[in-house]
Amino acid sequence: MTIPGLMQATPLTIHDIFHRLRTVYADGEVVDVEGRRTYGELAERILRLCAALRDLGVEPGDRVASFGFNSARHLELYYAVPLLGAVLHTVNVRLYEDQIASVIDHAGDKVVFADGDQLDRLAEVRPKLDSVETWVRMGAGAHPALSPLLDHDELIAHAAPLAPSQLPLVPEDAASGLCYTSGTTGMPKGVLYSHRAMWLHAMATCMAGGIGLVEADRVLPVVPLFHACGWGLPYSAPFTGAELVLHGADSSPEHLGRIIETEKVTVAAGVPTIWKTLLPLLRRGQVDHGSLRMVFVGGSASPRALIEAYDDLGIELLQVWGMTETGPLACVSRPRRRHRGVDRDTEIEVRARTGTILPGLQARIVDEAGAELAQDGDQVGELEVRGPWIASAYYDPGTGHTAGADRFHDGWLRTGDVAAMEPDGYFRIVDRSKDLVKSGGEWISSVELEGQLLAHPGIADVAVVGVRSRKWDERPVAVIVPEPGNPAPTLDDVRAFLAGRVARWWLPDEVVVVEEIPKTSVGKLDKKVLRAQLDTMELP
Repeated sequence: MTIPGLMQATPLTIHDIFHRLRTVYADGEVVDVEGRRTYGELAERILRLCAALRDLGVEPGDRVASFGFNSARHLELYYAVPLLGAVLHTVNVRLYEDQIASVIDHAGDKVVFADGDQLDRLAEVRPKLDSVETWVRMGAGAHPALSPLLDHDELIAHAAPLAPSQLPLVPEDAASGLCYTSGTTGMPKGVLYSHRAMWLHAMATCMAGGIGLVEADRVLPVVPLFHACGWGLPYSAPFTGAELVLHGADSSPEHLGRIIETEKVTVAAGVPTIWKTLLPLLRRGQVDHGSLRMVFVGGSASPRALIEAYDDLGIELLQVWGMTETGPLACVSRPRRRHRGVDRDTEIEVRARTGTILPGLQARIVDEAGAELAQDGDQVGELEVRGPWIASAYYDPGTGHTAGADRFHDGWLRTGDVAAMEPDGYFRIVDRSKDLVKSGGEWISSVELEGQLLAHPGIADVAVVGVRSRKWDERPVAVIVPEPGNPAPTLDDVRAFLAGRVARWWLPDEVVVVEEIPKTSVGKLDKKVLRAQLDTMELP
């Protein structure tokens, strides 16, 4: 018979992270395109915003939406809303109008905060939104369809700050945030984060085996704060006192380069496209990047060529993996003890893979029947994960959290990723299950082909999709965006480049040259659109 331990059961909530921000690290700093303020000053504004939200009638459990990019005002909502026991719904501004209306209506948002330059888009969908009672602008802007329209800064200026003791006691399993998936396979689905999940996620990602943030770091989240909880950085950076540098809506390489140089950024995070477009400026010496020690890349696989290029600049580029449903970060690809000291090529090859699941989580691969497969590095199956910051269901207020029930079974989340796992838990994702190319009964990894092709000097962007074949069922087709000023690679060029890098029968059967590859609202390759565009193509 077990006996209970004699430890205090202090709830794990965002209140604890806020307390550290307000007291332990009050002299830390947050910088955005409008200026800078200390964490102590930020905390004062957050407590005023708490009072203002309470005066607007926001109660525990209410949903408050944000519709904007990376700013200090947006960061204030990350704390003020959950500190009141309410739920911050970060709406993806890159969704289509019907999707925006759908997620705000589905969430039942009571108050919406929006960047001033985004008000016109919200005005378009205003007639479809019955739950919204109040609109608040963050920055300059107005629209007659949004009424009453209040001002974020004025709300804070006119409110007396709540004392920390006046904040409600919130249980750790209470919802703190709501984020919807990118909708690549249908309408977006809601993932409802809890205080406990965000606290544990922040602690795990800050560990040395995770992102490894320390107080001396200045962190640039190029990942938007509206996407997957900003990869948790609004909480994990203040958790250790690391400072935040917020770049606004402009993610151009020139703007990011200026910020990295002037703000002495040490750690940055974003999708591979960001770091590929910034690379020419770094190579030409147009940006002083001496402070930048590490870049974390997620959202899609990072090609080996990109990792090598940043290594040559003295910047360690590490791949992270996760989903909206996984809190979001679940894995970091740091070389293990057995990988280090072998040779540079081995370490780079390891960092181009997926990595090891973070402490606190578990991972396994299963076959089509759901039976667990051996971790021998060879068997391939669907990756499943579970743990305290992994979703257990999708949010559905109408039917009691039953949407997308097929993604969850036996306490595990089915990720839709196909992976192989080694005996020590190190795994590599082969592809999304829906993106694998099945040729002659065998599988071809579109991710592997894309990673190899991005090393081609004449290719700026690439996506590989399966197209119908009369003989082989499917064959791979490479959709290519040429590097500016270079002739488009031909099929013969592509096949010659890949020869010796992949199996002969993996070589693409066709090359399609385009000006731009369609992307999802979070910057991933939108292969659903590509497959529709190539639907009439048929290969021998």
